Amino acid sequence: MFEYTEGAQGLRVAIDVEETYRRFGPMVLRRCRQLLKEEQLALDTMHDVFVQLLVHQRRLDDRAMSSLLYRIATNLSLNKIRSKSRRPETPSSELLTRIAEATSEEDAAHARSLLDRVFGREPVSTRTIAVLHLHDGLTLQEVADAVGLSVSGVRKRLRKLKAIAASLEHEDARAAESGAALEGAKG
Repeated sequence: MFEYTEGAQGLRVAIDVEETYRRFGPMVLRRCRQLLKEEQLALDTMHDVFVQLLVHQRRLDDRAMSSLLYRIATNLSLNKIRSKSRRPETPSSELLTRIAEATSEEDAAHARSLLDRVFGREPVSTRTIAVLHLHDGLTLQEVADAVGLSVSGVRKRLRKLKAIAASLEHEDARAAESGAALEGAKG
């Protein structure tokens, strides 16, 4: 597939995207693998590099194609690494993990009770913020845009929720210790 663009001197230069993919795809994939360390993510990112080439083809010419593709691969890979660190796969709190993993009726009832205690006096929008950020993995900016607050407002609400959750975890740990001490005293 040939696509034509304006070169630096106004000459029409053909970019054969398919040929570029065949020629530079292995190099781009190696770069993505090197940075991302995950095969599937590296493959997805490599394809994203060539999607970017297609999207911006009207502004490009065929000079220094390997350097351009290498830079695009590097930038996209680094963006995915940054995005992944902003949206961790695992919840940051043991309490959140216990709530998410509640499967039995008793665990589910306990989880609902904990959620009621965490969100008890908080506005409904705080629940939305927590779900969007902690469950759905949206960035603070994306959450702020969705709920109509500033990033600092979202951050403040999440900080407050984390403090409440930490306090409840501490209370639960003390209660468990007290219960164990009582059991030990009985036995």
